[in-house]
Amino acid sequence: MPQPVPGIERPGSFALGARQVRRIGYGAMQLAGDGVFGPPRDRDEALRVLRAAVDGGVNHIDTAQFYGPGVVNELIREELYPYPSDLAIVSKVAARRDAVGRVLPYDEPHQLRAGIEENLTTLGVDRLAAVNLRLMDGAVPDRRFDAQLAALIRAREEGLIEGVGLSNVSQRHLLRAVDQTPIVCVQNLFNVADQRSFDVLQECTGRGIAFVPFCPLGAPGPARARILASPLLTTHAARLAATPAQLALAWLLDLAPNVLLIAGTKTREHLAENLRAGRVELDDTARQELTRAGVR
Repeated sequence: MPQPVPGIERPGSFALGARQVRRIGYGAMQLAGDGVFGPPRDRDEALRVLRAAVDGGVNHIDTAQFYGPGVVNELIREELYPYPSDLAIVSKVAARRDAVGRVLPYDEPHQLRAGIEENLTTLGVDRLAAVNLRLMDGAVPDRRFDAQLAALIRAREEGLIEGVGLSNVSQRHLLRAVDQTPIVCVQNLFNVADQRSFDVLQECTGRGIAFVPFCPLGAPGPARARILASPLLTTHAARLAATPAQLALAWLLDLAPNVLLIAGTKTREHLAENLRAGRVELDDTARQELTRAGVR
């Protein structure tokens, strides 16, 4: 039997709706080709990463039908189906890709329903643990938002999804949503360099809602490289016997017990590094200085 990666169990678990998941999960976006479009450069390694994640103790995988499109969900099904009974697969809707890879809105209520059904078909499941309504930048909490939310509520009532989540939202969106229905998770951009969603994190913490930071190490590319090479992060990481990536992830886990990680990677080497972030213990100096370094 595969054994969990050392450290993955240390941060404990948190509720994702009716499920309990380990706080260190896996985001599958990077398994697609460059620009999250088309097939992976190394298909065999992509499949091995998925297997290594589950064998290493991950029971929360984040994905989306528009990754590829369809590519990532197909890889997940090929490698992991039939799925472990405790595996929570979470997806998101409200976007699609055109023939050249551009991300376009797909967020009318009937399109949201179609997006949920496409995820179910490609993954080979009857129900998803949760689906996030992924808002476009600049979206406001208005009647259109209510209609979008209602489409996910109907899908939950019909048994297609277990929980309704939100992504890329403001605190106002969250407050408007919880007045209408239980929200099981919120997925926003958040990392040591960009803490602008701190108010959303605090709201989720107070309400017992899972907060799932996307791009927890920064967006792949120059932004991530700058974060991981920052003197503040590298200095504290060396002092705490961790890599910069592990410290950045450990800082997120340390913020609140409802933070769930979905750090993504396309290699088993980086996956193992990320999963071991749970072993890193921050001290007050690192905790305070890294928090002060963010953008509020």
